[in-house]
Amino acid sequence: MIFDLHSHHYRCGHAEGNIEDYIQAAMDRGLHYIGVSDHSPHFYAEEDQLYPGITMPKSELDSYVKEVLSLKEKYKGKIHVLLGMESDYFPKHEAIYKEKYKQYPFDYIIGSVHFVNGISIFQRGRWDRLTNEERLQEKESYYRLIQQSAKSGMFQVLGHIDAMKGYLLDFHDLETLIIDETLKIIADEGVAIEVNTSGKNKDCGGWYPSYEILERAHHYGVDISFGSDSHVPSRIGDDYIEVQDTLKQIGFKEMVYFINKERHSVLL
Repeated sequence: MIFDLHSHHYRCGHAEGNIEDYIQAAMDRGLHYIGVSDHSPHFYAEEDQLYPGITMPKSELDSYVKEVLSLKEKYKGKIHVLLGMESDYFPKHEAIYKEKYKQYPFDYIIGSVHFVNGISIFQRGRWDRLTNEERLQEKESYYRLIQQSAKSGMFQVLGHIDAMKGYLLDFHDLETLIIDETLKIIADEGVAIEVNTSGKNKDCGGWYPSYEILERAHHYGVDISFGSDSHVPSRIGDDYIEVQDTLKQIGFKEMVYFINKERHSVLL
């Protein structure tokens, strides 16, 4: 059984194609479940779209949900379409986000940390002016936010938990115990992490998280899900079989996905 819980489309402003393009690509690749999980609006902002080209406008959320639910019905019996969301996590605004998400029938929500100290982790050059000690502090701030997101109760899956390495190529050389501490918290909270195969599109290459982090996740008993983080339909299901093989090599017995926020597993 093949699934992909992490895909985007035109509403976020930096992905190509409409939702149906991704569903059809998933069918072409033999997927059984396709999750639609576009970037959440910035609910706390006065503006409809605080950062055009990064997340969908607040005014698009209702139409997004209606379109996914309509396509779920249209493709019933052909492929399972899941309603998801990739949500930023901002501790100060947690209550606002929780209240919004209660209003919609999400199958799952992916919690992703994209901003540390108010700056995108994907901003090229943000690391160049920092000392190693300052980089280490940023890394530890990043993982403290991931810990808080795991404890928030908002998310079934945590997205790309070492994505800070995208343009910070010495990320794994900044030694700290906080990753183990974070994985233990994630396991204790019963939240899954994804293997996200979109890291190949950043300078770091490869997947999020690293093989070493996946080994530590197995040690702590963390559930593993899968998402291609597709921003073009051609990447749906990207490297799924290779991910399965790698997880089996590490010792994982299953991968997980969510329907109506209930955990389901696929044996490897």
